[in-house]
Amino acid sequence: MATAVQKITLSSSRDIPFNKLVLSQSNVRRVKAGVSIDDLAASIARRGLIQSLNVRPVLDAEDQETGMFEVPAGGRRYRALELLVKQKRLGKTATVPCVVRDPSTAILAEEDSLAENIERAPLHPLDQFRAFQDMRLKGQSEEDIAAAFFIPVNVVKQRLRLAAVAESLLDVYAEDGMTLEQLMAFTVSADEARQVQVWESIRNSWSKEPYQIRRMLTESTVRASDKRAIFVGLDAYEAAGGGIMRDLFQADDGGWLQDPALLDRLVSEKLKNIADDVAGEGWKWIEVDVSHPYDVARGLREITGTPVDLTDDERATIEALNAEYAKLEAEYEGADELPDDVDERLGEIETALNAFNQRPTIYDPADIARAGIFISIDADGSLSIDRGYVRPEDEAPVTIETDGGDADQGAESSDPVAPSVQRAVITIGGQSAETEDDEEETIKPLPERLVMELTAHRTLALRDALANNPHVALTALLHKLVTDTFQRSSTTGGCLEASVQHVFFPVQTADLKDSASAKAVSERQEAWKTDVPQEDQALWDWLDGLDDASRLALLAHCVSYGVNALFEKADRYGGPGVSQHSLERRLGQADRLARAVRLDMVEVGWTPTVDNYLGRVTKPRILEAVREGVGERAAQLIDHLKKGDMAKEAERLLADSGWLPDPLRLAEIEPATGPAAEADGETEALPDFLAGDDEASADSEDEPAHLVAAE
Repeated sequence: MATAVQKITLSSSRDIPFNKLVLSQSNVRRVKAGVSIDDLAASIARRGLIQSLNVRPVLDAEDQETGMFEVPAGGRRYRALELLVKQKRLGKTATVPCVVRDPSTAILAEEDSLAENIERAPLHPLDQFRAFQDMRLKGQSEEDIAAAFFIPVNVVKQRLRLAAVAESLLDVYAEDGMTLEQLMAFTVSADEARQVQVWESIRNSWSKEPYQIRRMLTESTVRASDKRAIFVGLDAYEAAGGGIMRDLFQADDGGWLQDPALLDRLVSEKLKNIADDVAGEGWKWIEVDVSHPYDVARGLREITGTPVDLTDDERATIEALNAEYAKLEAEYEGADELPDDVDERLGEIETALNAFNQRPTIYDPADIARAGIFISIDADGSLSIDRGYVRPEDEAPVTIETDGGDADQGAESSDPVAPSVQRAVITIGGQSAETEDDEEETIKPLPERLVMELTAHRTLALRDALANNPHVALTALLHKLVTDTFQRSSTTGGCLEASVQHVFFPVQTADLKDSASAKAVSERQEAWKTDVPQEDQALWDWLDGLDDASRLALLAHCVSYGVNALFEKADRYGGPGVSQHSLERRLGQADRLARAVRLDMVEVGWTPTVDNYLGRVTKPRILEAVREGVGERAAQLIDHLKKGDMAKEAERLLADSGWLPDPLRLAEIEPATGPAAEADGETEALPDFLAGDDEASADSEDEPAHLVAAE
């Protein structure tokens, strides 16, 4: 005969007045850190008591019930109810649903309390995300959901975004196949098909970091911090139908613009409209581009105009602003820190004064008729209009006085030149993609074009450093003059032929003109330009009257323009280009000059990027850079990637490493000795990164024009 199963008996439930309840000393929750009574009280006020209290009768000395009940399990709920009673939001005698334990049970009160706290199963985060999503679909706003659970609205937005990830990826997350951080990374894009595609491409890889997921999902987008996006404006882009991807879990610098083609079209249209407006000024030509190269005005003559005079009211305003500024400075001269309102006011005054300095310039109509303008976008997204450049073919005819009178030299008509505007051709240029042929394991010489671009950066940095070091500049100039005087036959020319040839860069990266060196050189040039007289005798008198410090500073600035640390392809057949001997001599002297001015390209601001180095070299070169910059472990993290991905990850890894490629490093070389060195001026062999068969490099562009060395 089968044994009957013993049936269990559940404790009865009762509604007990709150004033008959007391908190039990058997409650195991003693640590109160992180326990919020206020939030639970607010939840009970909104929803009522969802879970009953577990109570036991309080017995007297004779084990008789006293009518009071202690609460060993549910102490936090009891305290929340107690708070509501104190706030007079709940009556003292309000009934509370309770599960009443039999006082004769063998189960300890501490066991009930402990079991209730440790046997509860925490909600999986995905269930919470989906619950928020269900509430949203049933008509509750994000603000309503946030208010219901006493959390910030942004948290609700984040969880709704997580619930919107592709369902198959949510299933992977539910089975612990990916981390929450990885799931967060997928929320960057709303394209579920692309999310799945990215996951399938990395799921079997041992490297599937959240940053890699974000990068893959945004690789065809444009950063909102891109100068084109700033120039057009996000509002205009969105009004035109463009979408913006945002990351709710990390600082995203404004997000990513999903339609680069639309952005480029808006940029082109805005630049063309600006060019049409400027064309009404009567200029002969206008060149428009997103970014013009450094020294775009090479070979052109810059015309000077006259700034518009200040009005009496403007002069009075400037005087008042200067007086207010001086008063505030004097008032807070000894203060360690300026009050916020004072600091803000000083900034406003500086901005207002700077606005007066940016005055329109008036040009001669005859100059306007033969000159042109460069229009582009600055690095900060602002519009750049550079007026007043005359091409050699547009120069006015030269008139020579002869015995028979004046004779016009040139074919220009005597009729006035009618102002005309050549329609600007806007080319939003981009660098061509490098072929990804770099699976070989050997480290080849650096591509010649890349070395030219790198040495252009170094040359510009050397110019800036030399201009700030008059002692070295004077030494360099004397070195050339002494060499010309004592070691070489004199050159033909005028009274004193000791010139500095301005060396230009036929090969350069797009970011060269935005580098710190380029800006410093240009600012120094403009500062001197405002002081230097144009007429020959006036220039002599002005130079003669300068103090020694100013003369040395000006000399250093002028000499710096002759610095040539550029690598170029040597002419092996005795042609018009630079010889191998001259190239070695140039690079050797550039190293010496760099050591003299203590040039550090890291301090100058050069960092390796996909565009300026990493995307231009082979995979072994990329790994070598990462290995040298941040260690073998970092190199191992990316050695399995394709070249494009490897270059992008290497850029991130090397961002703050201070690593430099060989052409930009400051070489410490023992000075040469002996007759050969005295004759050649420290001639050195080409460095290792150029040695070998340079034709095996990845680049195959046409050879650039030969450079003229400042020797």
